Amino acid sequence: MNALTLWDFLLPKPTRSKRSRRKPPAPKPIVPKQTSAPTGMALKYEQITKDMLAQYGVRVRKWRSSMSGVAWQVTYRDGTVSKLLESPKPKGPMSAAIFLHEIGHHAIGFGTYKPRCLEEYYAWKFAIDTMHELGLNVTDRVHERMHDSLHYAIEKALRRGLKKIPEELTPYIEPRQRTPA
Repeated sequence: MNALTLWDFLLPKPTRSKRSRRKPPAPKPIVPKQTSAPTGMALKYEQITKDMLAQYGVRVRKWRSSMSGVAWQVTYRDGTVSKLLESPKPKGPMSAAIFLHEIGHHAIGFGTYKPRCLEEYYAWKFAIDTMHELGLNVTDRVHERMHDSLHYAIEKALRRGLKKIPEELTPYIEPRQRTPA
């Protein structure tokens, strides 16, 4: 007669399953995706991106997958300045507008316009004007994004105590009228 001990209840009995005797599947080889050289508009967006980064001395910290961006600069003790941004890589009108908006912050200079919502306006103006100059399509959706962004900037400034809204921003005080889909 086999007497059971406390260990018999605490430790599970080893079971041999059919799966444990099988060899693991061989790893699938990694095949690089076939990509062709960019052509047409893709090539144009790529060239504009390189030109703008070089012209304003900006470095991309990260290409974002979302349609949002941020621009900043770091001044080191020795006086050197690093100009940085994160944005979506320009592949269409919206991503190009966001990228150029962030470049616009560097182009106009941080702190050039006060209050901050006015700086946002001039960064958007830079983006839209540059898109027109370069022959890029400025869609209705890009104008809507600009309006929504500037309306948000005004609301934020008012929450933080802004007393007088700059004249350039008066068209953006009210939220954009949504059209039914």
